[in-house]
Amino acid sequence: MVDLNFAINMENEGEKYYMDQAEKNKDNALYTVCLSLANDEKRHAQILINKMNQMPYVLGPMDTLKQAKDVFEGLGDMKLPQKGTLNQFDFYRMAVDIEQKSIALYTEYKAQSQNEKEKELFDYLIKQEKQHFETLDEISRMIRQSMELFENAEFGLRPEY
Repeated sequence: MVDLNFAINMENEGEKYYMDQAEKNKDNALYTVCLSLANDEKRHAQILINKMNQMPYVLGPMDTLKQAKDVFEGLGDMKLPQKGTLNQFDFYRMAVDIEQKSIALYTEYKAQSQNEKEKELFDYLIKQEKQHFETLDEISRMIRQSMELFENAEFGLRPEY
């Protein structure tokens, strides 16, 4: 049986995590991306609340990945965090875990769905969470490249970013 309360709580926890990370990363590009992810999670929770209360809901556009790419595109080398902020790889690992759990849950809920409108809702949420995963993967790639450049600056040729 689909437990919308569980899904709503999961989305609220995701929103809180991304808002906390936005606060901790005000001095770097993760700030904007974390805010975007938090807003998406908040929107997901509201959609689920509306569904639970049998109210109308709108499945809006999915553009988090594009926003993240736009944020990082003009930055050149991504700055490493200052001491005292969350290690960006730790951020990535925890955020990926959130998104993977969401994908698994909504995939299960879609399989249990009894009607096409409900399947459409969970398919939308799966696509959203997969897009978040892709966004995080792109961030991870940029962090790795930045760290490799920083650690190996004196050695040989480096790939173009």
